[in-house]
Amino acid sequence: MPASIDGLRFPAERNILPRTRLAYIHVANLLSDAKRERASRVYGYVAIWLPEEVVILYLQEGDVVTTTRTVDGRSFQVLPIAEALAHVPPAPEFGWLSFNEAPDEQLACMFAAQTTPEIPWPGELVVEQPKKLFPYLMATTFDGMLEVVADDAVNYLIFRDGVVRRAYLAADGGTAPIEHVAALFAKGSVRHPLRVRRWEFAPPLPVQAKPQLILAYRELVSGLVVRLVSEGAESAAAIAEAARKSLLGKHAVLEHFAVTGRAMKDPAADAPTLTAGIASWVSELLWTTSASSDIPPERLLRELMFERRHLFQSAGLCDALPWRVQW
Repeated sequence: MPASIDGLRFPAERNILPRTRLAYIHVANLLSDAKRERASRVYGYVAIWLPEEVVILYLQEGDVVTTTRTVDGRSFQVLPIAEALAHVPPAPEFGWLSFNEAPDEQLACMFAAQTTPEIPWPGELVVEQPKKLFPYLMATTFDGMLEVVADDAVNYLIFRDGVVRRAYLAADGGTAPIEHVAALFAKGSVRHPLRVRRWEFAPPLPVQAKPQLILAYRELVSGLVVRLVSEGAESAAAIAEAARKSLLGKHAVLEHFAVTGRAMKDPAADAPTLTAGIASWVSELLWTTSASSDIPPERLLRELMFERRHLFQSAGLCDALPWRVQW
């Protein structure tokens, strides 16, 4: 495992912004530039070393799509994008940041290794010994990826039919020849025991729903309740809460929403999952209150969705609702 989270480092094809003191960087401006500037609209990650944790922002074409954090360099958790950014103090005195370009395949490997269970090794296999590990992988025609943690450096090897096809190494950055892979296992090359784990091929990097969409959905539901109450459906809030609870078994993402205005943490779900939950909730609410409201659901939805109609349409909400809203 890493010797310390302060030295934790991952592969990179290019250091767009080498490791720099966090006090000299405005993170919001950095991420804004990453979306606007052509040279920064890359696949990569931003690593932020804080005094007690490391936060990693994953980017596709310069846009943050998901995040993770770790306090020990060994176990990670997925954070909602807004929550991850909130971990960075507005005027940090301590900490470091780097902005790195990396292939999408490497990003998928990083995220999978941080968030999904590994495939166990046979009990008799000594994975730290390359003369035993690599013949085993070849004999089993292993397809997938290996994570090799050497001191503070995290490396990824992609296997096909038991042979290394690509390698993303923290020491070299990018694809490396087989001799550089062998150097990871060379006796005396590291101070601490290697940590070697494996997975099947990493799935594509997940893309979280944007904070703007989450906020829009929260305001849509609260707006529906307020409007329904004003139209005579006095129990709209109670109906909405009952509907939310009844749908939790199918749409767990609704745990992050409330009928009242109390603060809730954002979900880390992707946009389709979020939209499906909201569509079911809104539909249940409007079907149940339709008898006590004189406004047709189509008209009510149009009034409350009009200003953000393009956002809702692009997220698929309009298609997921049982009513066709005319703009």
